[in-house]
Amino acid sequence: MTTDQPEIPVVCEACGTRTSVAFEDVEDAVARHNEQLHDGEPVAEVDPDVLEELADRLAKDIGLLE
Repeated sequence: MTTDQPEIPVVCEACGTRTSVAFEDVEDAVARHNEQLHDGEPVAEVDPDVLEELADRLAKDIGLLE
């Protein structure tokens, strides 16, 4: 496994925090934050701008925008 994992920005508007987490740890980090600080409510999330960009690139790659 490589140590050059991309880092994904995670934001929590309720806490006013933003951090970057290794790609392979994002799901656990978001779930842990929400469980510990927000009683399991889905408050923290991957930065919505990053998700939108990823969705746009994926749609282009698989030909949905043609």
